[in-house]
Amino acid sequence: MNYKSYIILALLFLSFQAKSIHLLIPMDDSQKDHLKSYGITFWTLEKDVEVKWLLNYRGGSFMMQYYPEIENECVIRGVSFETITDAQASAILTEIAEPDVNMDAVAMNKAPKIAVYSPPNKQPWDDAVTLVLTYAEINYDIIYDEEILNGKLKDYDWLHLHHEDFTGQYGKFWRAYQHAPWYQQEVKINQELAKNLGFMKVSEMKSFVTREIEKYVQRGGFLFAMCAATDTYDISLAAIGIDICETMFDGDPADKNAQEKLDFNNTFAFENFKLVESPYEYEFSDIDATTTRRVARENDYFTLFDFSAKWDPIPTMLCQNHKNLIKGFMGQTTSYRKEVIKPNVLILGENKPANEARYIHGEKGKGFWTFYGGHDPEDYRHLVGDPPTDLSLHPNSPGYRLILNNVLFPAAKKKKRKT
Repeated sequence: MNYKSYIILALLFLSFQAKSIHLLIPMDDSQKDHLKSYGITFWTLEKDVEVKWLLNYRGGSFMMQYYPEIENECVIRGVSFETITDAQASAILTEIAEPDVNMDAVAMNKAPKIAVYSPPNKQPWDDAVTLVLTYAEINYDIIYDEEILNGKLKDYDWLHLHHEDFTGQYGKFWRAYQHAPWYQQEVKINQELAKNLGFMKVSEMKSFVTREIEKYVQRGGFLFAMCAATDTYDISLAAIGIDICETMFDGDPADKNAQEKLDFNNTFAFENFKLVESPYEYEFSDIDATTTRRVARENDYFTLFDFSAKWDPIPTMLCQNHKNLIKGFMGQTTSYRKEVIKPNVLILGENKPANEARYIHGEKGKGFWTFYGGHDPEDYRHLVGDPPTDLSLHPNSPGYRLILNNVLFPAAKKKKRKT
């Protein structure tokens, strides 16, 4: 073989070596659609392709082996991506591994099976999670009380609680909406379901459901809830065996000593809270700060905490974002008074001047839970009857990213927090 042939072969070899064999989905401000990026990552995991979640690298980017099918899917869905060489991928991982750099790479190998706890009469304004899962094209199943009580939770890795009232008071909407068809339909559906499942009251059925969900988390499940599903869930656990519902909700008066009988040892996140016993007041307890907070809309933001990616990978995953300051948004349960949060609960996001937590996380047995205050991250004051948010207008929403961090969370190989 002559010298010229050697040169040609060497150039061909170098060309092959330089071929783009990894795909990087950046999650910093260069990303055109952050929300659909999670959908691409989920889709890739469903194809049994490993994805590395690069914590704190360019906003929490995703890196995977290059396949033309993934590139095509990014193009179709409008997701920004970069093709990089093996050497470039190794350099990124080397940079991340430096001990003095607050970054880490977490491997994800399998797409979690997702369930959304949602009633059959769900309205379009009801739930930010189903909106963003649909927009991101992430598959999920809808389940409700019957499926949970029949043991279906074991089939799922991740469970989201729709904006449910687990106390059996139908969201305490009675005063304002008792004559509204949607409210009457909700009452009818739940009463018939309770009767068919062998319960005398809806509140008793919801109490059993909360305990089944607790067992699911204890066994290693991942629970995510927003708005009123967070505080009413804990209230229901604290009130096991106690009637906290007035006559218009369950046909008989509430226990006048209910407050004194609450057992805070049963709850996930909150303790020493006071029930709002009046059925005419649109509030469940003093866990929520909606009616007491004094925060002007233009100042309503909360800050994500900065955790150590190598020492605290779990909260770091849950806080991955291209923004550290997240605009606030209201809900029936908007935020949590710090005074009633248990000391072992991790606050991920807070409005420090208002002394309130917006985004909290904890462990229970072998599993994990996350509570997120507010109703819709891109609709400041979403009212009953309003149309659903069009997420194509908010593809880079930092508030919605927090939801999707939780969706991917079960796919990652995790370590418990180091102490």
